Amino acid sequence: MLTIASPPERLTTACENVAVGAQQFVVLLPPTEGKAVGGQADSPWKPNSGSFGTSLGGHRSELTAHLKKSKGGDQKLLGVSGAHLTRAQHANMHLVNAPSLPAWQRYTGVVWDHLDLPSLTAAQRASFTKRIYVPSGLAGLVRADDPLPDYRLKMGARLAPFGTLSKWWRDDITAALVKALKGRVVLDLLPNEHRSAINWDLVPTALRVDLVAHSGGIVGGHNAKAAKGLLARHLFLSTGTDIRRTVSSFKHPEYSAKATS
Repeated sequence: MLTIASPPERLTTACENVAVGAQQFVVLLPPTEGKAVGGQADSPWKPNSGSFGTSLGGHRSELTAHLKKSKGGDQKLLGVSGAHLTRAQHANMHLVNAPSLPAWQRYTGVVWDHLDLPSLTAAQRASFTKRIYVPSGLAGLVRADDPLPDYRLKMGARLAPFGTLSKWWRDDITAALVKALKGRVVLDLLPNEHRSAINWDLVPTALRVDLVAHSGGIVGGHNAKAAKGLLARHLFLSTGTDIRRTVSSFKHPEYSAKATS
């Protein structure tokens, strides 16, 4: 298991100065339950694939071996039935050397649809995907341009003998994240299920970004997910250097955005 040095005494210091250049922030986005099928056979996925493969490959290997042994997982673990269950079980049984897609193409949910990376220029997309990190029940942490196989395994799933995956992954995801950030600001757009997979006391440069409904109601559902994707796109395309001001400048008919340390 990876280890991290003790956090600095003042955790807020790094976030008090949030005037940063274009390359100096990272965005944390959630994965999606729905995923694109297939992939590139000439780019097979392995547990040590991608930006975090060296540090997280051991845990990934444990999970893939267990899923193969348990025939991909049951309906309770995977949360689907019928044809969706059959597909998920088959994918989970054949993860190693499975055809891969970059994470930004594998994830097909509402947030990613509205982030709309395919509509960007190739140069923009190459830059932005290197600065999007995704906590994953299977892979621990991936960058948006890292390869991923088709799979189904939620971060909040409880899988014996590992326990709840968010807790099982927590130390290693946190260590990998801190190492990759190299002091950069990280904007947390995660739901609680994925936030729980990170020890925030050890990430002093984190800013939590939340949507606030103009109506004062609960933020959730399809519209909120769509707004989160639009917010992420806004953050990357904005030219300002003040992160908090960039967050607060997000315009949407139903929501505003706020950042808190």
